[in-house]
Amino acid sequence: MNERSSLTAADVAAMLHVSKSGIYGLIKNGEIDFYKVGRKIRFTETNVRDYIEKSKNSARAAIRAGSAALDEDRYFDLSMERRKEAGFIICGQDLILDVLSNFMRMHGVMALRAYIGSYDSLVSLYHDRISVASAHLWDSLSDDYNVPYVRSILPGIRCVVVNVTYRTQGLYVAKGNPKNIRTWRDFARDDITMINREKGAGARVLLDENLKLLGLYGSQVRGYGNENQSHLTVASAVGRGDADVAVGNEKIARQVENVDFIPLKRERYDLVVKREHFETPEVVTMLKILRSERFQNEFKQIGGYDISDIGKIVAET
Repeated sequence: MNERSSLTAADVAAMLHVSKSGIYGLIKNGEIDFYKVGRKIRFTETNVRDYIEKSKNSARAAIRAGSAALDEDRYFDLSMERRKEAGFIICGQDLILDVLSNFMRMHGVMALRAYIGSYDSLVSLYHDRISVASAHLWDSLSDDYNVPYVRSILPGIRCVVVNVTYRTQGLYVAKGNPKNIRTWRDFARDDITMINREKGAGARVLLDENLKLLGLYGSQVRGYGNENQSHLTVASAVGRGDADVAVGNEKIARQVENVDFIPLKRERYDLVVKREHFETPEVVTMLKILRSERFQNEFKQIGGYDISDIGKIVAET
């Protein structure tokens, strides 16, 4: 039998630049074909090429669809500590993380996704329920993103903060902005009704911090208690006329009919990893992907992303 048609798990791990456990994870999930010689698992080069091609197509499909193209469930029970065999869980809600997950699977890492907001993402990292948190939380006192929250939500835990992208945050308003909504102060108007994001979402924190600077309470804002779980749903509510304004990012405004966008803040969107895990094969693979020209090329033609610092370490706590 030709040598390249009888590859071991170690051979395939070396080809994909991952650990052997990552290959066994792919086998368990039916991600890669194999055969057995007695009780030994073997692969052909065709098996490996087919896996790589399938993963490429999955990543491209995610970009075209604007949503995750993953086989596993979207949500995980984050109320309990993550089991070691549960896979490498990346937490956050942006499309760029869905594509990153698919690229990692292409490299043999069983990367899964949990779709929760920034604050809860950091809490889940503190409790070891996820592997990587994402955050876009603005602190008005320091005028900095994420680092103050990492220090307070993960006290005494050494972490590394890695940039993924910069995005523009602002206000979704009806087409033509008939109520002339321009600033955070407009949320206090009696003729304005908002729709809010859930507690802990980056957009919600940005709103709350600016209301605080203005000396306003959420209870003074009409619709403040009306919460939803995503940028898309709140933008759609504004587009339908169910609300006058919502907070979100520019990219989503381009996808929703009858919505205009008022830019207010350039935000930094980061990944957070515990320092003790920073040199594991999974994290090393993730960073190589983020810094690769091939991954970055997928986003250069998509509006709403500034990836000039992608993969750059911005802070260590």
